[in-house]
Amino acid sequence: MTTHRPAGGPAPHPPGPQPGGPQRQLRRDVGAVGAFAAGFSFVSILTTVFQLFSFGYSFGGPAFFWTWPMVIAGQFCVALVFAELAGHTPVAGCIFQWARRLAGTTVGWFAGWWMLIGYVVSVAAIAVAAQSVLPVVWGGFQVVGGDPALDTRTGATNAIVLGIVLIAAATVVGALGVKVVSAVNVVGIGCEIVGVVLLVVLLFAHAERGPQVVLDTAGTGGSGSYVWPFLASSLMAAYVMYGFDSAAELSEETRNPRRTTPRAVLQAISASAVGGALLLVAALMAAPSLTDGELASAGISYVLVSRLGSTLGTVLLVVVAIAIVAALLAIQTSASRVAFSMARDGALPCSRFLAHVDPRTGTPTRAAVVVAAAAVLVLLVNLGRAGVFTAVTSVSVMIVYLAYLLVTVPALVRRFRGRAHPLVGGGEQPRLGFDLGRWGWPVNVVAVVFGALMVVNMAWPRQEVYDPEAGTWYLRFLPELFLVGTGAIGAVVFARRRGHFADAHEHHRAGAGAVAAGGAHRGGAAR
Repeated sequence: MTTHRPAGGPAPHPPGPQPGGPQRQLRRDVGAVGAFAAGFSFVSILTTVFQLFSFGYSFGGPAFFWTWPMVIAGQFCVALVFAELAGHTPVAGCIFQWARRLAGTTVGWFAGWWMLIGYVVSVAAIAVAAQSVLPVVWGGFQVVGGDPALDTRTGATNAIVLGIVLIAAATVVGALGVKVVSAVNVVGIGCEIVGVVLLVVLLFAHAERGPQVVLDTAGTGGSGSYVWPFLASSLMAAYVMYGFDSAAELSEETRNPRRTTPRAVLQAISASAVGGALLLVAALMAAPSLTDGELASAGISYVLVSRLGSTLGTVLLVVVAIAIVAALLAIQTSASRVAFSMARDGALPCSRFLAHVDPRTGTPTRAAVVVAAAAVLVLLVNLGRAGVFTAVTSVSVMIVYLAYLLVTVPALVRRFRGRAHPLVGGGEQPRLGFDLGRWGWPVNVVAVVFGALMVVNMAWPRQEVYDPEAGTWYLRFLPELFLVGTGAIGAVVFARRRGHFADAHEHHRAGAGAVAAGGAHRGGAAR
């Protein structure tokens, strides 16, 4: 794999500051480990598998494990497509920018819009996850007196308090610069990897049964087919395995991005895949019982406490808390880069304000503050009804998968038109940072088919998923309502902002050339 600098004279100006204009360039302060940390922290298997194990088990029994490799296979193909695009065009707000280059302004704008909404809701969701861990580690974290359970009013209120504090702290850390963010994420993933390894080893050491447990459906199929409970349980893996593209969100701040970013994307999803699979098998093998209902309600926490005791369990919960903080920082950083990238192209209201980069730290602090404020507003939904918040966070993942499709489908269309690479023309092309070559076709087809099937699977109005209490009709149809609602609002915003876009294509090609040229030199900075 080689790095290619466009020939024919000096690199054109990036979409950043022109003489006398506002500061709109990011700094290249992220190395290879930091780029990997961004993607791995976003997925955060120690946080998300802990949270969602009971969800998958309740629908599919132990055999729900097989949804994990199924989702991994599909998402790995998506990651390969993204890695190829990142090797050619390493740029902030990558999903927005890639979709725009592949399919035009309208498709690109909606890809960015849905990614931004999905990321903002994810910030709120990971902040709420802290409530499931911190009060267990130390009672002092339950600042609102009463039951800490998330489905109670006191627990939900305390979750909002903790969430606001964590989001504010992440915003402050993010404002210090991407180098600080990267350092925190590296520490976070170090703790998370150690925690996953320790937890897997200890659970295997306390195994009650063999690995054949993953073939047991526990009667969840009833007298009918196991296909339907299997598809429902696959939502667990789908909810966990996204966000690996965060490594690409930071590519404009990564040294030598054409080589570093594709590797970071693939390393993040690979490490998450292996660690998550081992964690699932270890928990199933070590569970005291498969039939007492505890795995479907308390999940891995039940296995942890019953097998390892309260002291060691608390230590591991501290590691989970560190992983939550690192994940929150990674997600909020990614969301702010999407907002910054769209604003830099005039795609959002108040674009000049949001596209500003702090000249001292080289970070889009204004965009980060707005993302944080939006996440707090989403967080407040949890106060009125925790079920609504859970449904909204679930649906937000669906629109991220939809945004992914707005990249993989146009990329496949370009391959149909004879492009050797989706972002470059036909004929002989220089190899860039990462090139799928003849594997581009089959990989891209699998990415599109998988993505489309998962969007349909997540959008399916299952009452047991979106409205388990059967009390509110609109919760059951929330995926469709959410998609229509965000699409309608987006259409209004897009119609008002379309005339403010820079003349995109030449502008973007120039920006991509400068980004790539700047990244071709390790340690180079776009300041």
